[in-house]
Amino acid sequence: MIMKELAKELEQLSPSRYACSWDNVGLLVGRYDQEIKKVVVTLDATNEVIEEAKKRNADLILTHHPIIFSSMKRVNDETILGRKLMTLIENTIACYAMHTNFDTMGGMAQIAEQRLQLQNTIPLEVTAEEDGKLEGIGRVGMLERSMTLLECANFVKETFSLPNVMIFGEEDRKVQKVAVCPGSGKGMMDEALKKGADVLITGDIGHHDGVDALDAGLSIIDAGHHGLEHIFIAFMTKFLKEKFPELIVEPVDSKCPFWIV
Repeated sequence: MIMKELAKELEQLSPSRYACSWDNVGLLVGRYDQEIKKVVVTLDATNEVIEEAKKRNADLILTHHPIIFSSMKRVNDETILGRKLMTLIENTIACYAMHTNFDTMGGMAQIAEQRLQLQNTIPLEVTAEEDGKLEGIGRVGMLERSMTLLECANFVKETFSLPNVMIFGEEDRKVQKVAVCPGSGKGMMDEALKKGADVLITGDIGHHDGVDALDAGLSIIDAGHHGLEHIFIAFMTKFLKEKFPELIVEPVDSKCPFWIV
């Protein structure tokens, strides 16, 4: 199919108007008239993913995180990003990003709340209204039952297939009202507190963020940035396969950039 047709369907799922003002989504590399036969779905367009796309003769890399975030004055081989973009262009591989528009409208928050089996959910941060319904980044809702923070942490590990999580709070503290924000959620602590959450499940929580959260009475389960957002890969792979059976769609996990000993 033609890239323009595919982009139209992706835009319908997650309209770019719902992306945050600082974000950069949509077709970031490539031509709208390019024929697309094979798509690689991933979280980040890393060097490894790009090389894998080359080996698989992919025409498009569909990412969650945009390969281009800030402005560029030149594209050459002097920078990591420049080399990536040159490789994509030289191999006629397009790159399309669905980031905060997917977080708000499309699936990220919905998938997370479904996996955690949250009930009576509302957006953690309201960023849009669609047909009278509030939409936004993250969710706040109730677990099916009250559990200790340690039990909740193990539930998160099992639910998102994670080897470990980092916990801020007493392990025997009872929690039931949960705020979940896949990705980097340190800026969501105030919203979680306003909505009465017992625990915030997110990623990228630093030492001082954790201390501040505990002082405010909020426990945190840091599952990592990749740890919660990797659900994008399976969701979009399934969506594309069902929507476009003529396409070859292959998931490639860009993997967590660090490991713990």
